[in-house]
Amino acid sequence: MTDKKDIKELIQKEELSLNNLLEQGDLSAFKGMVDELRDTWTKKQMFRTETEARFSVLQDNRYPTKAAKYWQCVREQSTYLDNLMSLSFDYRRNDAKIKWLEGKIDKEQDEYKLTKYQIDLDECRFSKASMEKVAKHRMREIKMWSQLKKEFNDGSFNDKDVNQHQLESYHKMYAGKAKTITNTTPEAEVFNIIGQLRSLERIKQTGELENKTEKKEELPQYGKPNS
Repeated sequence: MTDKKDIKELIQKEELSLNNLLEQGDLSAFKGMVDELRDTWTKKQMFRTETEARFSVLQDNRYPTKAAKYWQCVREQSTYLDNLMSLSFDYRRNDAKIKWLEGKIDKEQDEYKLTKYQIDLDECRFSKASMEKVAKHRMREIKMWSQLKKEFNDGSFNDKDVNQHQLESYHKMYAGKAKTITNTTPEAEVFNIIGQLRSLERIKQTGELENKTEKKEELPQYGKPNS
């Protein structure tokens, strides 16, 4: 794993190249800010905080029930798992490239190729550090969504079939949207909100979903006789 010291060394190593890229005043400022920039790189925010997850992602108007919030947590956690797995493949490819470049540098005699390999190696090492930081925060969000799932899952809804909660949750969401309609609300938006709200009310009134949904699954009680 790449630590803070390695990041500082990577930044400092690039100073020689920045000497040609930056004006002298800016270069001097950069050199004086290396420790600060390392600290910035280390603590910069990546992805959402728990505060943002609660008020922005799981906002009450959009997810008005515990079930709705729970299932959105499932979606978020699944997305971050997919992202973490894809990142793992990229990390492995990058590690393989680092080893390949190190081997090339040990044997290369051509000055241009040697310089290019070294640049590529520096870039790969910085990419490695960045990937490790991203992975840490991907995992942070995965754990956060796990915590929130447990919080919202109070046993009052089916946590096996997402369809079970949707009629109630969507009805509450669109009923809330309907209350925000004013004389200036675009006609197409009104048509969409009222149309979906009326459809949800019809489905509830006719009970057409009642025979097509299952009750919450009950896990078998092992060691106890069936009644």
